[in-house]
Amino acid sequence: MRSFTKLASAAAVALGLGLGAGAAAADTVKVGVCVSWPGYAMLEVARQNNLIPDHDLQITIFEDPLGGHAALAAGQLDVYGCTADYTPLTVDRGTDVVNVAFLNPSYGVDHIILAPDTEAADLPGKKVAAPQAYIGHLLMGIWLDSLGVTPDQVEWVNLNADEAVGPMLSGDLAAAYMYEPWISKVLEASPGSKSAVNTADPEVLKTGIFMDALYMNKNFIAEKRDVALAVLKARWDGLGYWNQNVAETNKAMAEFLQWPEEDIGYVIGTNGKSFEGGIYMLDFDESAQLCGVLDGEPPFGMANGSMVDSVALTNDWWVKLGLMDKTVDAAAGIDCSLMGDLAASGYRQSLTAN
Repeated sequence: MRSFTKLASAAAVALGLGLGAGAAAADTVKVGVCVSWPGYAMLEVARQNNLIPDHDLQITIFEDPLGGHAALAAGQLDVYGCTADYTPLTVDRGTDVVNVAFLNPSYGVDHIILAPDTEAADLPGKKVAAPQAYIGHLLMGIWLDSLGVTPDQVEWVNLNADEAVGPMLSGDLAAAYMYEPWISKVLEASPGSKSAVNTADPEVLKTGIFMDALYMNKNFIAEKRDVALAVLKARWDGLGYWNQNVAETNKAMAEFLQWPEEDIGYVIGTNGKSFEGGIYMLDFDESAQLCGVLDGEPPFGMANGSMVDSVALTNDWWVKLGLMDKTVDAAAGIDCSLMGDLAASGYRQSLTAN
């Protein structure tokens, strides 16, 4: 679902954030984006369109999810967009970080690609590739489990999608986690290779574990709760602006993320809501329902208030996959009170495809 290639050095990131400098101005909010990805761009949409006029959003794209999480935990960021699968680790490590909202589930953008002439029975003892501690790691583990293959029966290789293309084409890998454009490159260059599973599968979608999220530093919330609320509202206002101005906003996203404009539509869509084979953008009401602070049924069979259950299920899988060694209190990694305050204030947003 993401390119996790580290494109910026720690020094460059520090310069971009102004780390080590004095305290930021009172109206400045330091926002991190873990990778260049359209689902994380809505605060930039809000910034560009003056939807949060009283606060200056200083946005840094990390291309290094773990580095961004470290900056957030250290208080060098206030807000951070990244994958929700890290939430159990924030609890396990005792960091001052909470997940305040689910943003969008993967809607088919994440795949496991199987090498030619490879069947489930062939996998034990073979190499499989996935980026450790991210969505790809989870998807590969769950898929293997569905086949009756345990994690210790395969040889795990820690590769991002782009890094796995060569080994897949050379026959060194039996299966690999991928997303576009790497899926198409492998399928075209390696006849007989195929997609074995993807995140548009209804059983996968309803787990809620293949999800992007918005994180905040706990001290930022405690000390500047009004600002935290303003930022959270601006994120949904940015989404609403995109829904009503898709072509203009997709173009602006492409410039911000340094992506080809066409590729934006293949991830986030051109209808103001979703793209099957890409991602599905939760509106405020849907995200608040997942938090359990607004009545109604979320999409894809996910239950009202199921955010904690999704984090707990992620924790279970990290234990199965050897990334964690214990079960944590999933609720400790979530703070839905900000979403609850917005809902209580009367804020609503229910978006449909154009």
